[in-house]
Amino acid sequence: MTSTGATEAHLPDTTLIREATELVRDLTSDLIYHHSRRVFFFGSIQGHRRGLRFDPELLYVGAMFHDLGLNEEFHGSGRRFEVDGADEARKFLQAHDVPADGIRRVWTAIALHTTPGIPEFMEPEVALVTAGVEYDVLGIGYDRISDEDRAAIVSLHPRPDFKRQILAAFTEGIRPKPETTFGNVKADVLERFVPGFERGNFVDTILSSPWQE
Repeated sequence: MTSTGATEAHLPDTTLIREATELVRDLTSDLIYHHSRRVFFFGSIQGHRRGLRFDPELLYVGAMFHDLGLNEEFHGSGRRFEVDGADEARKFLQAHDVPADGIRRVWTAIALHTTPGIPEFMEPEVALVTAGVEYDVLGIGYDRISDEDRAAIVSLHPRPDFKRQILAAFTEGIRPKPETTFGNVKADVLERFVPGFERGNFVDTILSSPWQE
C-alpha cells in the first residue's frame, strides 16, 4: 500500500486548530488527547483514499471533541456523553464564528460516532470522524492504511496499553448515567465491567409501555 506521508505537516496551522488543540490538551487525559489526534489522522487518510472532499478544520474539531463528554464534569448531565461532547464543540465553534452548517456537521459527527451504520452515508466530516474512531478503537479497515503511515502516527501519538485504558475511560465516563447506554454500543462496556448492570431491552420496553394494546 502506498504511503500518504501522514505526519504533523498535514495538519493545517490555523487559529481554530491551535485553540482546539490547547483546549482539549488542557481538559483531557493523555489517553484521550492522543486517541483524539489519531482519530483525526486516521480519518483524514481514509478521506483522501476515498477521494472525499472535507474541511480539515471541521474534521479536526470533531475528532478532538468526540470523547470530551467522558469528562467528570459531565457525569451528572443525564445525557449521552456523545451529546455532551457535541454541545461543547458547538460552543467552541460558535465562539469562533464558524458558519452554522459547519457547526451542524461537527455536532452530528460527534453525536453519531458510536452509532454504526449511519455516519458513513452522511457528509464527509461526519463519516470520517466515525471512520477514525472505528480504526483506532476497533481496528476496522486496519490494512487500508500503510504500515508506514500507521507507525508514523502512533510514533507521534503513542497508544500504550490502549485497549484496557480506553475501556476503563468509557466505563468511568458512563457508569454514573447507565440509562444513556440504551440502544447503543456502550451498554456492552457496562455489562462487562460494572457488576449488577442490566441493559435495557427494547422488547421489554414495548411490552411494558402504558398502552393496553
